[in-house]
Amino acid sequence: QVQLVESGGGLVQAGGSLRLSCAASGSIFSINAMGWYRQTPGKQRELVATITSGGSTNYADSVKGRFTISRDNAKNTVYLQMNSLKPEDTAVYYCNARLVVFTTYGKGDYAYWGQGTQVTVSS
Repeated sequence: QVQLVESGGGLVQAGGSLRLSCAASGSIFSINAMGWYRQTPGKQRELVATITSGGSTNYADSVKGRFTISRDNAKNTVYLQMNSLKPEDTAVYYCNARLVVFTTYGKGDYAYWGQGTQVTVSS
């Protein structure tokens, strides 16, 4: 069974920092793109940052210069370093990964989501 397990969320004051981690485990052949998304009540889930297997990154305009996405391929883990946090960054943050996994019939390419971790930034 393949799963993504997130950690690192919490409560922080505005201007503070948090680091999120997301580890993929299970019958994984390879990991392609990984990323972070966030969602607040009543709104659609939005992209925060993505990183390809080669290390190319993409960020939402609202987090550029404050957030940094990185990955450790040996650990099947993606990180999100969040600095200069603002109250508007408050959301549930979800990890996403495009994985090639072993299946009964060989290999398959699927997208997986983590369970979400709450980030709350107080003013």
